[in-house]
Amino acid sequence: MDLGTKEEAGKSAPPLSHVLWSFLKIGGSAFGGSTQALIFREAVDNRKWLTEQEFLTGQALSQVLPGANPVNIALYVGLRVRGGIGAIVAVFGMIIPAFMIIMAMGYAYRQMSGLPVTHFVLGGVAAAGIGATLSMGFKIARKLPRDLVTYLIGFAVFLAIGVLQLPMIPVVLFAVPLSIALAYFGARRTP
Repeated sequence: MDLGTKEEAGKSAPPLSHVLWSFLKIGGSAFGGSTQALIFREAVDNRKWLTEQEFLTGQALSQVLPGANPVNIALYVGLRVRGGIGAIVAVFGMIIPAFMIIMAMGYAYRQMSGLPVTHFVLGGVAAAGIGATLSMGFKIARKLPRDLVTYLIGFAVFLAIGVLQLPMIPVVLFAVPLSIALAYFGARRTP
């Protein structure tokens, strides 16, 4: 897997200020699961820094590696577009606004947790995060191979984690090598 930067690939690399500003916006406006959807929109749709396939690679890596997925994907995008310094700038841009907002919201929640409107607002934020995540999931799912093996693995992972409530790490540790092996042997059979 090539993790070279856009500069190395001969494409024009964005200024660090654009990387910082993009991740400051995302870090300051994303809640819950919507973060990866906003990173996808910014890095793939708006800025054209990555292709959908490159983003999917980064998303897969970010979910397997330890740490927060949004920070991992920010690191990946920053690394791809501007190298090591881009990774640092993207992570900084992602973390600082979120940290400030969490501190302010924690204080506000402490002061207003007894009010019914507080729980109503938090429910709306959660619903928006779920909607953004589903939207990104459907957009990416359209690009997946249309074969029985892909559907079976996706359904099996959903069943194991979503329905049977099995721990995610063992399921992923089983599903990833299985998926890679099936894709490898499937590609070898295809002329």
